[in-house]
Amino acid sequence: MKDILLVEDNQELSALIATFLKKDGYSVQICESGEAAIQFLENESVKLLLLDIMLPGMDGFAVCSEVRKRQAVPIVIMSAMTDKGNQLKGYEIGADDYLEKPVDIDLLRMKIRAMMHRNYENAEANKMISCGDITIDLDAKCAYQNEKQLELNVKEYELLLLLVENAGKTLNKDYIFNQIWGVDSFSENQTLTVHIKRLRDKIEPDPKKPVHIQTVWGVGYKYEKD
Repeated sequence: MKDILLVEDNQELSALIATFLKKDGYSVQICESGEAAIQFLENESVKLLLLDIMLPGMDGFAVCSEVRKRQAVPIVIMSAMTDKGNQLKGYEIGADDYLEKPVDIDLLRMKIRAMMHRNYENAEANKMISCGDITIDLDAKCAYQNEKQLELNVKEYELLLLLVENAGKTLNKDYIFNQIWGVDSFSENQTLTVHIKRLRDKIEPDPKKPVHIQTVWGVGYKYEKD
């Protein structure tokens, strides 16, 4: 696994950014096109995606949208397209931050450090995850709602954990299925639908009108704490 995938067609800029990030202790993979980035992510995983918008061929918006269908990896956009419309578009399709070019290297390094700490180091140190009325004990592998333990099987627990860890983010159905059952699983995608229903029956005030596990039609599911 690489720490950071840097997608930038300006070789001088990508080399400069990579040099500073490597000094901070991160491993960096550079791709000069959106197509190369998608191909790299087919076989490898990264902790953070650093993404330019104006790329040859597949642009950064398309890359961001495609990656977000498959992974919940933090995405930072860097672009000279700094008008409000483009920034809103970036956030709407799943970017976690949007930085103006020319990029301030020190600001970029601080933002990456904060994202890495929030998404990975804190998660490792904190053995309890709370989201609204749900609390998950990572060591005991059990979950509570309003301090009452939920009766969950292994897959229901793993599914709830994945959703809660990515609260507010829309997760693609295929991504969820692959994370819980694995790409080599003999189970069918309908299995996911069944487990979503079971989870809703256990945590929703009204399972027919879910407020926590929401369906995003044509894409997948999103967990909302309220």
